Amino acid sequence: MTTHIYKLLAVLAMTFTFLGCSQSPEIQKISGDAQGTTYHISFWSPQAVDTASIKQLVETEFTRLDMQLSNYRKDSVIEQLNATVSSEPLVLSEEIIGLIEQARVVSIASEGCYDLTIKPLFDLWGFNGDKLTPPDAASLQAALKQVGFAQIKIVDATHIQKLNPQLRIDLSSIAQGYSVSRMVALLEQQGIENYLVEIGGELQTRGKKPEGTAWRVALEKPLSSERTMQKIVTINRSEPLAVMTSGTYRHYFDLNGKRYSHILDAKTGSPVDHNIVSVTVLHDNPTQADAWSTALLCLGKTRGIEAANKAGIAALFIEQDGEAFNELRTVPFDALKNISIE
Repeated sequence: MTTHIYKLLAVLAMTFTFLGCSQSPEIQKISGDAQGTTYHISFWSPQAVDTASIKQLVETEFTRLDMQLSNYRKDSVIEQLNATVSSEPLVLSEEIIGLIEQARVVSIASEGCYDLTIKPLFDLWGFNGDKLTPPDAASLQAALKQVGFAQIKIVDATHIQKLNPQLRIDLSSIAQGYSVSRMVALLEQQGIENYLVEIGGELQTRGKKPEGTAWRVALEKPLSSERTMQKIVTINRSEPLAVMTSGTYRHYFDLNGKRYSHILDAKTGSPVDHNIVSVTVLHDNPTQADAWSTALLCLGKTRGIEAANKAGIAALFIEQDGEAFNELRTVPFDALKNISIE
């Protein structure tokens, strides 16, 4: 599933150390290509598990999600909805309606900066192609009329109404987090309670490694020219935890000496213009963490930290100041227990 808002690629720091005579179960690993990126799943269980069967379940679910949520596929359910020009109630799955409603909550909390209906603006600016096309004021205002959650009406659990028939929805800012949750659900249905599931750098952990040590995740330093680690997150807790990062430093256009971020403010219709280059959210729900990381990156430092604190979101903001990177943490982030960052 190729997303329009590409997520920050986290580097997984999983170094497994075993004593020579240890009887601990071994970590099983499956990986592959999916959603325009790669996935890696590590897990173990005291009971015997059929790794090949789990891989098949995972890949079957990726295929299903692709057909439901992918905006790059013209035959996907979401793109069929976008292609339907109508203000009559339309049939839609409970799954997608649920995602829209989760995103709406985050959109309201971000005062509309984050919005799933932003697709016309991405097309207008050329972020879906290879060339930036800054619009004139008239074109921008015309596109903004097609944007806004207020133009989506949820009729019931399986019907949606586009109050603006031209409305188009882009799920890329929430779909990958949701995909992580679906892979987690597959593992847990098989009785697996110790795992690290990662898709394109977006991940969730639960439990610990067989020898009782914590899962460790490396966050990438926000540099466009290289890939190095900024921080190591040690997750010394058994409960599920999602780690989701959004950044501006990998996907952008440079034009006439100015850098244009791919993160668009749905209120103004223009790329954000601030010094926050990445936001990492730690949350027990990967779908919400995915949406919140994009929303907070859209809002920037002052408004983002205020919104996160109000909503109880644990977030780490990275601000670029020349060659230096400053870290800013929300109150809920500093209150996290059994999580260390170094």
